Amino acid sequence: MSTTLPRIERRVGVHSDRRAGDRGAGRRSTDRVADRPPAPHPLRRQDDPPAPRHTVSLVVPARNEARNIPWVFEQIPSCVDEVILVDGDSRDATLRMAAHCLPNVRSVPQRGAGKGNALRTGFAAATGEYVVMLDADGSMSPGEIPHYLHFLDNGYDFVKGSRYVAGGGSLDLTAIRSLGNRALLAVVNRLYDTVLTDLCYGYCAFRRSFLDELDLRSTGFEIEAEMIAHALRSGLRIAEVPSLELPRRNGRSHLHAVSDGRRVLRTLIAERPGARPAAPLTAAQR
Repeated sequence: MSTTLPRIERRVGVHSDRRAGDRGAGRRSTDRVADRPPAPHPLRRQDDPPAPRHTVSLVVPARNEARNIPWVFEQIPSCVDEVILVDGDSRDATLRMAAHCLPNVRSVPQRGAGKGNALRTGFAAATGEYVVMLDADGSMSPGEIPHYLHFLDNGYDFVKGSRYVAGGGSLDLTAIRSLGNRALLAVVNRLYDTVLTDLCYGYCAFRRSFLDELDLRSTGFEIEAEMIAHALRSGLRIAEVPSLELPRRNGRSHLHAVSDGRRVLRTLIAERPGARPAAPLTAAQR
């Protein structure tokens, strides 16, 4: 029997869904943090020495983003240990520009087509304990990465950006994208019995040790919704943090609001709790 959910606070929303101890009874607990950081890790005391720093991999999918790479790469904070550029068969100077701006960047070729495939390629190549995903078009500020890592350091497993909590926002959200996001958000909150504030925004970070639980299969933009759905189903501790979406700096977006929105909706319905599990991925799909 579900407990009554508290209202969403306006600063930072933190979710802890179906933890191991309450899966059998179907209970869910939802924490909210307004003007204070999350409680310290339950196994640490205030007078304990600082926890060792975790290694961080940043995965950046890119296709013909040579003009945007310099701005993105110069904003990457020093807490990032490894930058993985997943190249989607770029026809411009994306790879050369990346190597020029960051000589130690790891460039890996995308194994298929679509943003989802690019992210899965990057996640498989990542070696850090924490993995952060970031678009190459300049719409997401790398300077926000430490905020995401703060919540991972304090016991959360999956951290997602939200444009709809205080401190977040968007300078690039069209009316049709906003309407679609709100409609899809209502679906995910209803199907998964949760109270998220944003869905179709791909600025996320997670513990790489939970990559198998995320069980990612999508090839397109719907991978962002798939990640959230699987994180909820797996009982991962989820935090929402404020993020400001910026306009794409150069070029045109590869997003198609209507067709990609349909794919997101199909993904949410197919992956809903109680749905028939998908068949294991074949070697060619991985």
